[in-house]
Amino acid sequence: MTSEADMGLLDELSPEQLGWLGDDPGRVRADLFARLDELYVPAREWPAPTFSETVFAELGPRLGDAQWRALGVWAQLRIDLHLHGTDYRPDPAMLTARVAQRKLAWTGDEVELLWRAAIGPGLLDYRHESSTALPWAATKRLSHEAQRRHLPLLRQIQESLVGNPWASHSRLKRDMDIFLGEHTENDPVRATTYLVGEGDGFADLLATEYGSRLGDSKTLPLLCHWVTATAARPAPTWLRQAAALLTPDTGPLIRDILSRVPAHRETTTRHRQGTHEWTTTTYLNERTAVALRGLIWTCELIDEPWVVPLLGEVALAAGTGIGGSGSNSRSEKLVNAALLVLAEHGGLEVVAPLARMQTKVRKRSILAKVALTLDAVAAQAGLNREQLLDRTVPTFGLGPDGVREEKAGDHVLRLALDEAGTPLLTFLNPAGKPVRSAPKAVRENHGGLLTEFRNTLKEIRKTLSSERLRVERALAEDRLWRWNQVEEFFLDHPVTGVHGRRLIWQILQGPAGIPVRTADGWELTDPTGRRIQPRADTPMRLWHPIGETVEEIRSRRDHLLEIGLRQPFKQAFREVYLLTPAEEQSGTLSNRFSGHRLRYGQAKALLSERGWTGLSLGHWDAAGGSEQSEAVKEVPGWRMRWDMHLPMGSWETDRHGDPASFCVSGPIRFDRTDSDHLGEESWKGVPKPTPLIEVPPLVLSEAMRDADLAVGVSSVGLDPQGQGDYWNSYNFGDLTESAEIRRDALTRLLPRLRIADRAELTDRFLRVRGDLRTYRIHLGSGNILMEPNDAYLCIVPNVTSDQVFLPFEEEGGMLSVIISKALLLAGDAAITDPSITRQIRV
Repeated sequence: MTSEADMGLLDELSPEQLGWLGDDPGRVRADLFARLDELYVPAREWPAPTFSETVFAELGPRLGDAQWRALGVWAQLRIDLHLHGTDYRPDPAMLTARVAQRKLAWTGDEVELLWRAAIGPGLLDYRHESSTALPWAATKRLSHEAQRRHLPLLRQIQESLVGNPWASHSRLKRDMDIFLGEHTENDPVRATTYLVGEGDGFADLLATEYGSRLGDSKTLPLLCHWVTATAARPAPTWLRQAAALLTPDTGPLIRDILSRVPAHRETTTRHRQGTHEWTTTTYLNERTAVALRGLIWTCELIDEPWVVPLLGEVALAAGTGIGGSGSNSRSEKLVNAALLVLAEHGGLEVVAPLARMQTKVRKRSILAKVALTLDAVAAQAGLNREQLLDRTVPTFGLGPDGVREEKAGDHVLRLALDEAGTPLLTFLNPAGKPVRSAPKAVRENHGGLLTEFRNTLKEIRKTLSSERLRVERALAEDRLWRWNQVEEFFLDHPVTGVHGRRLIWQILQGPAGIPVRTADGWELTDPTGRRIQPRADTPMRLWHPIGETVEEIRSRRDHLLEIGLRQPFKQAFREVYLLTPAEEQSGTLSNRFSGHRLRYGQAKALLSERGWTGLSLGHWDAAGGSEQSEAVKEVPGWRMRWDMHLPMGSWETDRHGDPASFCVSGPIRFDRTDSDHLGEESWKGVPKPTPLIEVPPLVLSEAMRDADLAVGVSSVGLDPQGQGDYWNSYNFGDLTESAEIRRDALTRLLPRLRIADRAELTDRFLRVRGDLRTYRIHLGSGNILMEPNDAYLCIVPNVTSDQVFLPFEEEGGMLSVIISKALLLAGDAAITDPSITRQIRV
């Protein structure tokens, strides 16, 4: 019996395989095959030897072009034997990889032989990833025209990959699709589909709405280049080739496509296999994301005013978490590409979109890159990051009075911020009278200007929101400015001034007041009416109630109500959380907000908006989420950590692979992050928790305020159908600091309400006397008990922002809910909703 070692390659080939070689394998090929068979000793174990470690290495210097090609054919046939006959051996794949690196003059017959040997009979699987390396290299050495000979075979291979579970994300299918896309003529939509792939909404959009433009003869070479954007950043050669492929029509096409990214959303698909169910969420498939990354990189070569704001929108949309919030991101490929181009662009115009990202994106790695980019721009300007942000808030063409007007024929387009700071777009007719909607003449003859104004209106709204968060963060972090900087950046600015002019400013360690405009600029007025005129270089801060006397705080709050000033966030009415005796004794952990059962999605969204990152709880492995996690927030010099964990039994109610439905809050701890405390006290750079008595009062108070807000918004105690000890305690128990603030605000607001003679405050409730019954509304939860038997009354809140003046904006918060319910119940005899009257009349 002949052993494997005694048999040559040609002896082992099947009749079909011999047929690939033709009637005559060729003298050079036959002689080399015989020599290789003599040298070949199969390697049976991993790792495979390198080329230099094999006996074939000594042949290398003596091989000509034809012999190197014959070596490749021999090794490819050996791979085919191993894949479809004997055990797989690693050394032939090593040889084909070495041959693939050489620039050889392959013939069409040899390329076809390589492909047939690489694929062979049967179903393709993961092993064909490496077996096709040499056929691909040889195919790419042919001319474009010579490559066309192999299209039928490659289309046949590609069709066999469609629907193959292994192939859906394989490099083989990607390379096959790209090759076929490059060679698809007279069908631009099909070429586009080949190149960008399928399986997500944006890929479908590219094929259906942009396929005819992307796949035409002028743009197709650039699309083929975009799909090669597989690295983390573009090489100089990649950018040079992109520049060579750009055409005058490319810029508008890139702009059109990227402008669709901000509105694109992920899709969730539910799967079932037997009794097992799971969901998958798709934003962009790998190939779609790679193609879009190529478009974004190309923006580095385009000098147009739309590039920076559009890339900012793309980065914001891609950097935001799945579902619009959270500590993950929709596509790091896209956001990193956009940040890379923005960083290369530099200049002050990139600051506004980056600042908006800081208020919305919560993924730490992305925020770190945003911070680095801002720091680099700030360093160029000789500023720190916050100083840079102060100076680069766009005005959108608004004048000091917050108004921008443009002529549109006989009409005027007017963009203005009203007294409450709400941006409005109005139209003035030829008589100067406002009209409700865009006149026909404006729509037909000045569509470009109308579109610009409408887009600017959207941008102003976004900037107002991000600026409110930024200014509130400055209050929480106790930032300092000079008075002339406060005037320029926070009072005179038409956008930021909407917030800054409604806040209390304080001379450092001195008096404080609300800004009042004078003929020469600004001065401050305190609750007594005294005018304060700081010097230009006077150090200033935003007034904070922590450390102030009760009398001082009371006078500030009364003053707001007297002048009817609504602050953009709680300042005078801000909750203060002082260290408790229990916390002084507990050491490094605060359990003040431990043990609350929270709706995970709501809690995470609120904490993310307030700058907390890292929270990842779900029913999957610890690589992406687990039973325990922590929310983390950093302020200058300090890091706060709030532990969270899944409630007991959650694995029985939530599906595997899904995020958590509920979580349970744990303790809060504080770490120092300044360089002076990252040495002896740390292990691997992680500081030890700091004793609570050493945490600055402002840092402690603001962290506890965030926690209280999260509990107040997301606690299951808010469930109208709840029950049990926790539900009763949360809904009708002692008041938290935020509830105490509501009580204080109601003390001042009640005399101004039309129901003043029917309402009174007790220690924990607002007691309202109706015509049918008397009601007690809890100041913490807003839930209602009816006298005399304390029966629970369930009412779904219906809040309108203009129902009553509040001295701070709370975006439909609990104080508005309580007042809304009180106004309703005071006239209970007039209530017609049967879901309420049935409960009252029982």
